[in-house]
Amino acid sequence: MLQVKKLTKAFKSGDERILAVNDLSFAVPAGQFLTITGKSGSGKSTLLYQLGLLDMPTEGEVLLDDRDLISLSEKERTTIRLNDLGYIFQDYAILPSLSALENTMLPLLMQGYSGETAKSKAQTALTKVGLSDREHNLPSELSGGQQQRVSIARAIAHLPKIIFADEPTANLDTETSNQVMKVFLDLNKEGQTIIMVTHEAQYAAMSDRTITMVDGKIVSDKLNN
Repeated sequence: MLQVKKLTKAFKSGDERILAVNDLSFAVPAGQFLTITGKSGSGKSTLLYQLGLLDMPTEGEVLLDDRDLISLSEKERTTIRLNDLGYIFQDYAILPSLSALENTMLPLLMQGYSGETAKSKAQTALTKVGLSDREHNLPSELSGGQQQRVSIARAIAHLPKIIFADEPTANLDTETSNQVMKVFLDLNKEGQTIIMVTHEAQYAAMSDRTITMVDGKIVSDKLNN
């Protein structure tokens, strides 16, 4: 489904050119749960942002279903981000003035769904993450784990081809992190493709495959049990 070819992301630091992502090539088949791990500064989140079209690489290609996303116009990339991809961040990134249901509905309304259809799809997504009884709660009335599950519901409500998750358990305690990971595993069993960045080995081990990065390079790419 996703192909990465000679992907490079360089930054300037004074006179120095830093390769945060250094000439990477790999593929992610449909339905795989891939984790990207490594120490802080290894380039894992930078790589995720390139794959998810949240940032543009310096060189290389990212192909989704054989379509080179990097060569598209910004308008075309925005359409793909909205319709084909889902995003989950460590800080939840949900709007404090909207209920769990309204937060989940928002991208669907942006895609052009009617209010009734968006509500139905959002309710289905909230049920999947175990929050059907919390749809009218504001984020301030939800725990950190519940807020993260709202962000997952928002990411999956439009049935994206790929979910990108950047350190989704970083701000959560162990029990809550395990609950969030169970949601990911259940989604993956249903066929959802997931690419997740994590620095926690125990969560990386739960996925189908783990890529380990050091200084912008892949040093290990292995299938898990």
